[in-house]
Amino acid sequence: MGKVRAIRGATTVTEDTREEILSAARELITEIVQRNHINSENVISAFFTATPDLTAAFPAEAVRQLGYTGWPALDSVELSVPGALNRCIRVMLHVCLDDSCKEVQHVYIRGARALRPDRASDEN
Repeated sequence: MGKVRAIRGATTVTEDTREEILSAARELITEIVQRNHINSENVISAFFTATPDLTAAFPAEAVRQLGYTGWPALDSVELSVPGALNRCIRVMLHVCLDDSCKEVQHVYIRGARALRPDRASDEN
């Protein structure tokens, strides 16, 4: 039996457009799935947040565009905190991973690397 793990990730966009939001969200999900060798059937849910300056699209739509139609996905708006990173999309995937997976790979790409430089990899 596997363990339920939460895998986090974040990215940014340069413009509030539907195309850019969905492209960035697809890139983020793809990176998380690849780096963590996730079997899509083991995903329990995907919870997205976007900063208040992003209104052109729901980032969660990206999971359906990638073909993950069985994933329950939800969007929410981040708190508007002074000095926070703008145009940021975050996700938390809840995944059932087998016991051999000791550590997950959280993914911070594009401008979101600044949020967690300790977690950002040189691959981005």
